[in-house]
Amino acid sequence: MRIVIAGGHGKIALRLERQAAARGDAPVALIRDPGQSDDVRDAGAEPVVADLEAIGSGELAQHLTGADAVVFAAGAGPGSTVERKGTVDRDAALLLADAAAAAGVRRYLLVSAMNIDSPPAPEDDDSVWAHYLRAKKAAEEALRARGDLGLTILRPGRLTDDPGTGLVRLGPVGGQPPVGYGEVTRDDVAAVLLALLDAPATVGAVLDLVGGTVPPAQAVAALSGANAPR
Repeated sequence: MRIVIAGGHGKIALRLERQAAARGDAPVALIRDPGQSDDVRDAGAEPVVADLEAIGSGELAQHLTGADAVVFAAGAGPGSTVERKGTVDRDAALLLADAAAAAGVRRYLLVSAMNIDSPPAPEDDDSVWAHYLRAKKAAEEALRARGDLGLTILRPGRLTDDPGTGLVRLGPVGGQPPVGYGEVTRDDVAAVLLALLDAPATVGAVLDLVGGTVPPAQAVAALSGANAPR
């Protein structure tokens, strides 16, 4: 499987690239800085320099030709400005969708965040965090409104760099019982993303993810009857 990953030098992306390459897939890392090329090559991915805040959808589509799926794992990152929450976390996600559609790539995985449906506290309404939540929410809503994507949205809990446990709790947003808020390792997020790429039955699902007791592939397989859009 040829998998193009936006934000290809990010912490989740590098882990996804390693896991995908280890099983024989062909990951492609979209990166902004050419100096990151060696890192993604070391992870088993092909580096492609494409600044998602500057490139057009037509040019980006050329880099997606022949891909089986795209994964949006980009983010403006801690310490970034309010403006970049919009240009990266929202606009770049939509740009990737436009490019994927132009290139004939239907499968799209979006790495989002837990609790974005909850509005920020009034005193935080103009904070960078509040703008981040709104950008993520706007990206989700715009992507879900499209009819040309095989979209799955993954909302991890608080991310850690601890070694992967190989055990997660995964379920639809609003499901019963709820997944609940908690931590999850980036290794385990990557493993769930890889399993979702193999599970077309999860198209349309919006999923919460935290650490748990079930292996990722088993957790994804259990969603076969719970993939209604939410």
